Formats: sequence, structure tokens, C-alpha cells
Amino acid sequence: MSEEWGQQGDATVVAAPDGPSAGAMLRQAREATGLHIAALAVALKVPVRKLEALEDDRYDLMTDSVFVRGLAASVCRTLKIDPQPILERLPQTTAPRLLRDNEGINAPFRAPSDGPPANWAKRLTKPVYLIVFALLFGALAVVFFPQTIHDGAVVSVAAPTAPVAPAAMASTSAQASSDVQVPIAAAATPPASASVTPASPTPLPAAVPAPVATVAAAALAIAAKPATETASGALVPSATGVLVVRATGASWVEITDAKGTSPVRKMLVAGESVVANGPLPIRVVVGRSDLTQVLVRGKPFDLKPYTRADNLARFDVK
Repeated sequence: MSEEWGQQGDATVVAAPDGPSAGAMLRQAREATGLHIAALAVALKVPVRKLEALEDDRYDLMTDSVFVRGLAASVCRTLKIDPQPILERLPQTTAPRLLRDNEGINAPFRAPSDGPPANWAKRLTKPVYLIVFALLFGALAVVFFPQTIHDGAVVSVAAPTAPVAPAAMASTSAQASSDVQVPIAAAATPPASASVTPASPTPLPAAVPAPVATVAAAALAIAAKPATETASGALVPSATGVLVVRATGASWVEITDAKGTSPVRKMLVAGESVVANGPLPIRVVVGRSDLTQVLVRGKPFDLKPYTRADNLARFDVK
């Protein structure tokens, strides 16, 4: 005889050991490494307010205790410290207790808000569904019906075409190639070659339109080639920008344009550069001003007047 067990909700218990709290220990460890909280938020890809709530022991602003413990463990891993003392001071979750279910495994589940079973026949006869089906069939007719007419027209045109003798086709192809190559050779040779007498044209059969289409397609391809090369040659990307940020060491930068969006928010390593061309004014935050060089419109920009005591620089490019 099988017995069913239900699970009771988890209970959260906040441990309160002696000494500093978990948030205070995390703040002390971060300040000891000289890492700004904004840089830590960029590295962990979490909002700054979440880290501030964690360091202030404001667990009520978090999602749940599992998220709090996971975020604290990630911070410890980034700061390279032992997470055990900090996790012991965070909210603990007790093991779930199992309760006996007296109704059995075959008890049907039905929520109070469930309505009667759906009648699909009545739903499909509603005007909304009929309009959708009509539009769908109309779209299918538009897609497939013109293709059928086009196929029939192609067959009716191709049917009267008479077979051409191999000798006539060879002479026509040779004449078509000579007609295409003569303008190219005339354009490439000096004016002295104008005295050359062209060969007498060979009469072509009147019932062979295919070489004419081939000659026209070749002429279009030759005429379109220089235009394509000119258009592709004009697409030269610009390598400079209004703002260029270059890192000489481990640093980070956050750039916000006039629309309030942040197109750039990343950690920089030595030798890495960031170029910004957003709408002005551009708001810039540099994490390590002593390891960062800034160019504004191609000229060096001094960060010392805008640097605070924590080596964080803020300025606007207008």
C-alpha cells in the first residue's frame, strides 16, 4: 500500500553569530582590495543596488535567501576570500518537512478558478476565428495561384520554339562573343587601332533569340561591375570617434549617451580601447583613472581635475 507525502513550505531562519555581519565583512573585503562597488557590479553583471542591499544587510530587498547566499558566494569568489564565515552569517533555510496526504494519489486536482471544459466547436464558429481562417486561405491563394499562372505562361511560350541546327548555334555563339568583345577591346587599345577593318557580319537565323539574351546579360554584367567595385570601395569604416578610452592596466569604463542608454559598460585590460560616437552629451565614468587614457576628438584629455579620492573619474563630453 503506497502512501503519499506532501511538502510543507520552507522556513527561513536568520542566524545572528557574534562579530560583524555578513554585509560588513563583504564591504571590508571589497575595500581592502580597492575595488569599487560599481566595478564589482559590472564584473558580476548585477545591479549596484543589489550589492548595496547585501552590504547593508537589507535582505528584505532581495528575492529570497537562496539568491542572497548565491550572490554572497559570487562576491567571495570574485574577491578571492573564504565564503564559509560569511555564509554562516546569512539567512539559513531549514530542511523541508514532509506531511502525510490522506486523500491518496488518485485525488483529482481542480483549481477553484477553473471553468467548464472548453467546447472547441463553439469557439471555431466565432467571427474572430472565421476571419482569421479567411485571411489565411486568401494568403495561400495569393502565394500559389500566381505561380500556377506563371508556370502555364512559360510553358505556352516555350512550346513554339523550333530546334536549331548545331552549326547555326555555333556560328551564332561565335558572332555573339565577337560582338561583346569588340567594345571592350576598343576601349582598352590605343586610338591607332581604330584603322582595323571589322569582319563582315554573318547573317543570323531569325528564330534564335537565346544568344541575344546572352549578349544582353553579358553587357549588363560588364556595365554593372565597375559600379559595384566603386560602391564597395567607398565603404571604408571610420577608425576614430568622438571619445576614445584606452586602458594601460586593469580598469573599467561606463559610457552613457544623451538618450540615457549605456552602450558601453565593461572591464578593460591593458592595451584595450573603447570608441564611442553616440549623441552628445556623453557621460563617462572611469574606474581607474591612473591606468586609463582618454582622447576627446583626437586630443588627449586630462582626468586629474575630475578624479575623486577613490580614483574614480566622472566627466561629460559635450
